[in-house]
Amino acid sequence: MNAPATAPATLRHDWSRGEIEALLALPFNDLLFRAHSVHRAYFDPNEVQVSTLLSIKTGACPEDCAYCPQSNRYDTGLEAEKLMEVDKVLAQAQAAKSSGATRFCMGAAWRSPKARDMPYVVAMVKGVRELGLESCMTLGMLTEAQAKELAEAGLDYYNHNLDTSPEYYGEVITTRTYSDRLDTLGHVREAGMKVCSGGIVGMGESQRDRAGLLQQLANLPEHPESVPINMLVRVEGTPLADEADLDPFDFIRTIAVARILMPASHVRLSAGRESMNEQMHALAYFAGANSIFYGEKLLTTPNPQANADMALFQRLGIRPEQREVDSAPAVPTPQFYDAAAVAH
Repeated sequence: MNAPATAPATLRHDWSRGEIEALLALPFNDLLFRAHSVHRAYFDPNEVQVSTLLSIKTGACPEDCAYCPQSNRYDTGLEAEKLMEVDKVLAQAQAAKSSGATRFCMGAAWRSPKARDMPYVVAMVKGVRELGLESCMTLGMLTEAQAKELAEAGLDYYNHNLDTSPEYYGEVITTRTYSDRLDTLGHVREAGMKVCSGGIVGMGESQRDRAGLLQQLANLPEHPESVPINMLVRVEGTPLADEADLDPFDFIRTIAVARILMPASHVRLSAGRESMNEQMHALAYFAGANSIFYGEKLLTTPNPQANADMALFQRLGIRPEQREVDSAPAVPTPQFYDAAAVAH
């Protein structure tokens, strides 16, 4: 049996693919024991951070991500919508806060924001922070100047997922490169914002590819503060609509290894929770997941209803994480980030 894990003095950024594959291959009970031991060393094991995600601009995305119903290349029956008005977004943020969310995430189906869009998203960020919520956005690729503008507005987190391993990436997306994604993460870090970056499992990738995704995330110069692990939601009309189900234990293994590799990060249960039963949710929390998206849908796909999450929390003795948010914009702290160094 493996010895219990203890909190390391320093976080590692030099994981090899072989080390990560070995973790994924551990006997299930040994892996969960190790992951839970690490989780307890860094977090309250009975506390989960709760976020709400709102689609502020839906559909008509020019990218060809094979999993995404918002791509204009696929006929999924999704109606495109323009960017929401600022006051409507803030009304949704207030409702999320009233329901127990501490972080409000806003997503737009763009390849990257245009100059004309920036004043509106900046106003949304400022308004969300004035409500006392942490703010997060996912708007596609960012330039250095756009990242700086969002940071100056006070944006706490920027989400930009790597999706999968570098080797499998071309099977899923061809309209932007892996380096493009790493460059955006670099701009976010340099601007002083926190990084939210993870991926999707169940897209037909191998276990080695799941190890490759986790390696890329864990070997960034700084670990993402938030690591969303998504299970593919199969949507009719997308190229992955008929993909085979992922073994639920492989999903839990991915959560557990993410916790071991990035022990101080929040590991988030994201898309795909609608298909997970209560027992799978409980296993994920034990394995180290300590953040969820909360509400009836994530962008355009279903999510367990808020009251069901809170009912399960009560049964498991889990508390939503509470934190105070300073309404003043964060002061960016420039940090060195060499995207090329972690691209391979």
